[in-house]
Amino acid sequence: MTSRTQLNSWKKLQSLAEDIKSTHLNQLFEQNPDRFDNFSLKLDNMLFDYSKNLINQEILDTLIELANDVQLSHWREKMFNAERINLTENRAVLHTALRNRSLSPIMLDGENVTEQVEAQLEKMKGFVQQVRQGSWLGYSNKRITDIVNIGVGGSNLGPQMVTEALKHESDQSVNVHYVSNVDGTQISEVLAPLNPEKVLFIISSKTFTTTETITNANTAVAWLLNKSQDKASIAKHFVAVTANKENAMKFGIDGDSIFSMWDWVGGRFSLWSAIGLPIALDIGFEKFIQLLEGAHEMDEHFKHAPFDQNAPVLLALISLFNCTFLGFKSQAILPYDQSLHMLSAYLQQAEMESNGKSVNWHGEQVPYATVASIWGELGINGQHAFYQYLHQSNNVVPADFIGSIEPVSGLKHHHTTLMANFFAQTQALMTGVNEQQVRQDLKAKGRVQQVIDKIAPHKVHEGNRPTNTLLMSKITPHTIGQLIALYEHKIFSQGILLQICSFDQWGVELGKGLAANIEDELNSDSSCADHDGSTANLIKHYKALAS
Repeated sequence: MTSRTQLNSWKKLQSLAEDIKSTHLNQLFEQNPDRFDNFSLKLDNMLFDYSKNLINQEILDTLIELANDVQLSHWREKMFNAERINLTENRAVLHTALRNRSLSPIMLDGENVTEQVEAQLEKMKGFVQQVRQGSWLGYSNKRITDIVNIGVGGSNLGPQMVTEALKHESDQSVNVHYVSNVDGTQISEVLAPLNPEKVLFIISSKTFTTTETITNANTAVAWLLNKSQDKASIAKHFVAVTANKENAMKFGIDGDSIFSMWDWVGGRFSLWSAIGLPIALDIGFEKFIQLLEGAHEMDEHFKHAPFDQNAPVLLALISLFNCTFLGFKSQAILPYDQSLHMLSAYLQQAEMESNGKSVNWHGEQVPYATVASIWGELGINGQHAFYQYLHQSNNVVPADFIGSIEPVSGLKHHHTTLMANFFAQTQALMTGVNEQQVRQDLKAKGRVQQVIDKIAPHKVHEGNRPTNTLLMSKITPHTIGQLIALYEHKIFSQGILLQICSFDQWGVELGKGLAANIEDELNSDSSCADHDGSTANLIKHYKALAS
């Protein structure tokens, strides 16, 4: 297959990128009064403004030409049709099947995946109703009041992010807690105020062998048994979400309390499945279905909208241009809604674990940057932390600003202040303030010339910092579903454009394997000669001082 760098569209983008670097965003708006209309997109419940990026119509047209050259629509069809596009693991990629609300058949190896998904959703529905209505009882016949989800990575971050985002939708029938860190401090703090008789644990692990998860699960069992003194109580207080039913049953979980995972769902794309049980328990099954419906709506948009009107594709193309062609190696995710306080961390995992790669589909080194490093924080908090860097650092950091029109709190005067900052920051990042403007402002404030000469250079903001703006109607299960699916499809599109495998995570696996070997060493008197000098001595120092 032709290397991406050999495509005419790729070469043209390299040239266009060099040309646009000498252009300021202010100029682009001056040259085109209709720029916002030309470079924004209105969807149901969402406005996507990408006009504050260093692109023009020729660049956009060439980016779309590249998307066609790499057969993005063909690969999109492969994904939705259950072809094995996870090339290194020979697996289909079917997280979209988890929210296929049209219920159309999706065939994989002769089986209708849609029927499997619907069967699990029906099982989830019954379970959620039992727990929320109080008919699922613990070993002492007390109703369940608290849910503790034990998982790590995608089995934790996605559900927790959505639970936090939709906290205002909860009727508090149960209280949901999350444990992911193998540091015993977290599980100790979560369990300390809880009553073992009223707690239900969800153990979420695709393989049911993940060290961190199983370690926490064993601690939870010991905590329960310390109170119940009866191993039979495990069946009443533990359920599992896994693809390894045998291991879960060996752990003591009743077979009927095990929910299925499939190898065609990656952990970071799995919140739509039974991995989302804590979401459904918190907000109710009906609202969980609304979450799926929102994502399905975005799936349909991604499948059918032409590329120049396709939000995930446009988001991917802009990200590609910023990182790979303009050389902006970092990107900020800046939500201006307290409900979305975990979104930056969630998208960091989703994008960097998917596309943080350096070889192409054929195992060859790629000669270009793949994905930017993703980071961020709630907007207002960030303004008083790292926005100084965004505005005046030598490093340009494109940013996605994400906000909502209607607040979930009902405190509209708070929201007005919040959104004033939201709009002001994207404007300031784009327009900046030149030295002449700074000097005029200081003079108008009565500063003497000596002070003006000293301070002026420090107050200059060059601007020309690219941003996207995503403005949702309100944070609801439906719009959260849309938003997450938007970024999922952005990630898929990036992978195809960059010719890399988005659905494996071998870098994660490497660290896990090394940790398992070192843990054995920490628990024994043996030492390993294979360590580098630094690691060997760090382990030696730790073992000498650890009690």
